[in-house]
Amino acid sequence: MSMPRSLRSRLILASVLWTAGLLMLLHMGSLHVVHAVPALRGSHGGIVTILGVAILIAGLAAARSSLTPFLALREKIAALRAGRETRIDGAYPTEVQPLIDSLNALLADREKALERARLTAGDLAHGLKTPLALLSREAAMAREAGHGELAAAIEQHIRRMSNQVDYHLARARVAASGPNAAAIPLSPCIDSLVRTLRKLHAARTIDIQIRISPEIGVRVNAEDVEEILGNLLDNACKWAKTRVTLAVDRMDSMTAITIEDDGPGLAADLRQQVLQRGVRVDEAVPGSGLGLSIARDLTEHYGGTIALEASSLGGLLARITLPAG
Repeated sequence: MSMPRSLRSRLILASVLWTAGLLMLLHMGSLHVVHAVPALRGSHGGIVTILGVAILIAGLAAARSSLTPFLALREKIAALRAGRETRIDGAYPTEVQPLIDSLNALLADREKALERARLTAGDLAHGLKTPLALLSREAAMAREAGHGELAAAIEQHIRRMSNQVDYHLARARVAASGPNAAAIPLSPCIDSLVRTLRKLHAARTIDIQIRISPEIGVRVNAEDVEEILGNLLDNACKWAKTRVTLAVDRMDSMTAITIEDDGPGLAADLRQQVLQRGVRVDEAVPGSGLGLSIARDLTEHYGGTIALEASSLGGLLARITLPAG
């Protein structure tokens, strides 16, 4: 007889075999007792039955109790994967506890490594943007001195370098962060982004309409939510004539976000291309062509999706799904 692979099956099989063997021994022992004590001969069957059932129940209870820590461990691991926990707490059987301790140590080391990566990315951003700010000042001085063409060329290169810095820092943050994050409410983040965009596009009086329930959230780091939705909303505002809408709905385990504008839209064969790095469809509109690519990378990093479609408003519709919080 081959041994089952699962621990549960092995424990149940061992309990049944142990109980059956014990019942046999008990039966043989009871026969000797009954023969030795004539007064017990009439109650022999009842005694054996009661004792047998009691031992069987005790064996099954012992097998069940031995599985309880593993059921709890499964729930802890599920919480860890979902981002609700950062370590596995609790006491477990001696055969498993060393493995749990090693796993917790690995999780702690990983968190320290991620924190070091985030700090390094911040230092890199500061180290690169300070010289760019100084170059911007030099360009302004060149323009004041009457060297307009030189100033324009410097400013163009500064914009390109700044865009590249932002792009690669975003990619570094993706690589340094895990795909599981704690749940955060989505409404405050969207409200903050919309207030900023209304100020940036105040001269064009873009009407930005929002529909979201306060209880809806996502399991995405807050800065990554701002990066994803900020790029998509800013893109919609750049192309919109007068109106941008944002709607958020809960769909099973995912949060669905749609952003639409009433701009000129985008041809079907270009919708997938603009999600690639550096692709732009109109050089007259400010931008680097990296924003949508960053939004796509971050969305897919968290197990979500992003797609561009035709909007009923006449422009473009961006459909995003992210893990629900």
